[in-house]
Amino acid sequence: MTEVPSYLPPTGQEIIFLLLGVVAVGSALLVVTTKQVVHAALWLVVCFGALAGCYLILTAEFVAWVQVLIYVGAIVVLLLFGIMLTRAPIGRTADLDSRNRPAAAIVAIATAAVLVTVVIDGFRAAYAPLEAGGGSAKELGSSIFRNWVLPFEVLSILLLAALIGAIVLSRTDIRGRD
Repeated sequence: MTEVPSYLPPTGQEIIFLLLGVVAVGSALLVVTTKQVVHAALWLVVCFGALAGCYLILTAEFVAWVQVLIYVGAIVVLLLFGIMLTRAPIGRTADLDSRNRPAAAIVAIATAAVLVTVVIDGFRAAYAPLEAGGGSAKELGSSIFRNWVLPFEVLSILLLAALIGAIVLSRTDIRGRD
């Protein structure tokens, strides 16, 4: 095993990863703090795009393109269609503010401090060199269907149950017995 120095100067990949992480965290904060629902959806696109960039930096090209296609392409469009079809208010809405911002900020800062402390303590001396091809479709598929079959199938059943529940809730011709 090779000896890894205790301090390595940051590489270009690490600097870009850090900048993309800052963009992702900043846009995620804007998603939950903006008072305009459509703007929140657009900030979500920025957040998902920054995460896809992080996946590219980590040499997981397949995961990055799945992130772009599924989350940016489908989930955000679905969210915007949901906003338009439910006739939700598009402009500023006072109903979105519960006046619990100070308590929420304290809880968020405390949670972030605990998470950062645990991650730093857990991975202080960890060093993992990036190897090309680690996030390819072949390796990801073999890992999912070799090591993660049971959780994958449980998740598919959970999503199927959620889909059936959404269909039952959206149907107006099904009435409960009164």
